[in-house]
Amino acid sequence: MIRDITIGQYYPAYSVIHKLDPRVKLLGTVVYIVTVFFINDLPGLILATLALAGVIKASTVPFKYMIRGLKAIFVLLLFTVGLNMFLTPGEAIFQLGFLKITQEGVVLAVQMAIRLVYLIIGSTIMTLTTTPNNLTDGLEKSLGMLKKIHFPVHELAMTMSIALRFIPILTDETDKIMKAQQARCADFENGNLLERIKSLIPILVPLFISAIRRANDLAMAMEARCYHGGDGRTKMKPLVYAKRDYIAYALMLLYILIWAAIKVWL
Repeated sequence: MIRDITIGQYYPAYSVIHKLDPRVKLLGTVVYIVTVFFINDLPGLILATLALAGVIKASTVPFKYMIRGLKAIFVLLLFTVGLNMFLTPGEAIFQLGFLKITQEGVVLAVQMAIRLVYLIIGSTIMTLTTTPNNLTDGLEKSLGMLKKIHFPVHELAMTMSIALRFIPILTDETDKIMKAQQARCADFENGNLLERIKSLIPILVPLFISAIRRANDLAMAMEARCYHGGDGRTKMKPLVYAKRDYIAYALMLLYILIWAAIKVWL
């Protein structure tokens, strides 16, 4: 399960999606997530599916690698589906005692499940095809106008970059700790819920200690290199739009227009 976490990991490949400017991918991800949360009909679902399939195909990242991240939210997905099925009022299609599944609840549960799956896959594509440094530069450049109101754009981008870098590091650290505890006859799979929660303590304690130690080492390294924020800093590789970026913006605009037409006319 720990190895199935793909958010924050970068998959090196030679594709047009990898070459796109990170600002394009950030805006595209935001636009896609917003439109996905308004899907409530079949044409909108088809449009979102075709757009997601096209981007996955263009990224050349194996689809099996992308859906690995869904295993980490499987419990959340089941919980969300169950709540919508049993707590949504409407016409009952199955009832057992006080438990009632309604037709409206089933439709809403399917919609929420699709939204969560598309949300995870859409966000995963951005992180798999963009290095943390490029993602940080893209976010800082996109929010550059907020510097005029003294918003800490560089600090926000740096925090996000560090968080993304720590996800795979802490994932590997957790996997090592679990294997070490299992070698000492620790059992994380058997027992009731309370016993399983207690069994996580030998994992969480050394994991927190390791995370604090790594954070302290990173802070000392940044101070040793005289890091003092984004004022006056230059980029080794400044972001410059290319022809493919403008084509991506045009396709993004076309997607928005088709989505808006579906919402207005259907």
